[in-house]
Amino acid sequence: MVASVEHDGAVLHYEVEGDGPPLLLITGLGYPMDTWWRVLPWLNERFTTVRFDNRGVGRTGPGAARPYSIERMATDALAVMAAAGIDRCDVWGVSMGGAIAQELVLTSSASVDRLILGCTHPGGTDAVFSAEVRAFLAERADLTPREAAEAAIPYVYADSTDRALIAEDIDVRMRIPTTPEGYEGQLLGAGAWSGSGSRLPGVTAPTLVIHGDADRLVDPSNGRFIAERIPGAAWVELPSASHIFWTDQPDATREAVLGFLG
Repeated sequence: MVASVEHDGAVLHYEVEGDGPPLLLITGLGYPMDTWWRVLPWLNERFTTVRFDNRGVGRTGPGAARPYSIERMATDALAVMAAAGIDRCDVWGVSMGGAIAQELVLTSSASVDRLILGCTHPGGTDAVFSAEVRAFLAERADLTPREAAEAAIPYVYADSTDRALIAEDIDVRMRIPTTPEGYEGQLLGAGAWSGSGSRLPGVTAPTLVIHGDADRLVDPSNGRFIAERIPGAAWVELPSASHIFWTDQPDATREAVLGFLG
């Protein structure tokens, strides 16, 4: 089912498919919901997946005043859940989507059953980003969508990953390219997030934190920080995987995610 819901000045486009308990998927900075295409075949066998385009990207596109704060996008996630008729579900967020998922579980814990945080960070002063990465994130706003995707390859894919697989991912994302306005709105909103660090011990949902050991965009130390502070959190560091670990190491990703969700 493809549908949309109007919320806080944006028309959020979402898709529901599969069979089983609900699983909300939240993607990252500048990426549309199509980014989940590699994992959907095996997720939809066991779960009813709900994925959506964050404000600023994909079919949702820019909407309402910028920046698109992490807190604001967490309420977007709740609006999509409500529109899909879901009160409580498992949540898997990656990168900026992991920050949104953290805000979601911290401000609306009753809405989250189990939580997966992939290739993400705690925000604020606790987040670890190199000067090189910060410069790249700022500079890519001036590139065309395909130029930006190509420039990001060394930061988000492992060196060992087949370039044909990377090209497939980029082609999927280019079907609805992210506009400079949408990217900047998300980047500014993510950069202004005060973070979750001091609040993470209050997370009560069973949590899996998963990160590639070769992630150059979001250093793995960010994931370890989160896992150490959420009570009982499981930590999985995937070898030979970078930021988009589900393309770098698809089998290991499936094993970790399904092993956690059962």
